[in-house]
This record gives sequence, C-alpha cells and structure tokens, in this order.
Amino acid sequence: MSLPHAILTALLEKPSSGLELTRRFDKSIGYFWSATHQQIYRELGRLEREGAIRALPSRGATRGQKKEYEVLPAGRAELARWTAEPQDPKPLRDTLLLRLRAAAVVGTEGIREELHRHLALHRRQLAEYEEIERRDFPPEKDAVEDRLRHVVLRAGIDLETFWTRWLTRAIEELGETAGAG
Repeated sequence: MSLPHAILTALLEKPSSGLELTRRFDKSIGYFWSATHQQIYRELGRLEREGAIRALPSRGATRGQKKEYEVLPAGRAELARWTAEPQDPKPLRDTLLLRLRAAAVVGTEGIREELHRHLALHRRQLAEYEEIERRDFPPEKDAVEDRLRHVVLRAGIDLETFWTRWLTRAIEELGETAGAG
C-alpha cells in the first residue's frame, strides 16, 4: 500500500483538510498505514499537482482557513486501478524477532522485560480493536462497504490475537532464563 492510495481512499470516504486527514489517520487508517502530518501534506500537494485531487472552493475568507480536498475522476481511476492490481504478500520484517535471534548469540539481557512490554502493548491494541468492533460493527451493519471495513478490522484483531498468544508462549518457553543473559 502506498500513502497516495491511503489518502485517496480517505478523501473518497469524506472530503477533508490535511489536518482532518491526519486526525482520521490517527483513528483508523493509521492502524495499518501510518503517516506523519508532514507526509500527508506533502502528498496532498503532489496529488493536487498531478490532477488526482483538488482543493474545494472556500466558503468565505481564505486567510487561515483550512483547504478541504476532494478526489477528481483521475484520482478515483488511479485508486480503482491500484485496487484491482495483483500484489504479492510482503515478507515479515519485525525488529523484535530479529532482536530475539540476536539474543541467541549475545545473551538475553533485557529480553524477558521486552517480551512482557510487547505483550502489554499488543493486549491494549487488541482491546481497542475489539471495542471498535463492538461500537462500529453491529450485526445490522451489513452493506458491502461495512463488511469490507469490518474485514480490515478483523485482520487487526487476528494479528493482535496472534501476537498475544505468541508472546505468551515465548515468555513461557523462555522461563526465567531470558533475564539471566
């Protein structure tokens, strides 16, 4: 996935300013594709220059007013093209796994604590995703668009479930030796 496609998706869902996009990234898209405020603004400028989006006409005085953007037909066509394009899965790159492998060579100092810290972080994220699911996806929300959004959320829930189970098992398997280094 790329940032321009994430921005086009968000703008098709709702025309927004750069600040609103940043907030929406923090609350939804950012769970699986993060971007900084600066990256979003830079990409908005590029998409506008390329004719994929445009700033909506302002409704009053422009000084200090946020620009709201909407997707143009060229942007919608690019997003549709990209959505239909085949893409192979990306290989897993996880620093914690690499650090565990390195600990096998240099010692396990601090690894047990780090595993516990990661477990707490994944448990918190899992609880947050499950709360979003309870709040935003009642059974009667059954439109295709809702089901697609729910499938994305379920991926997050399933990944966090995997990590909490894996970390619990890793901590059990390492026992007290992980802190003895």
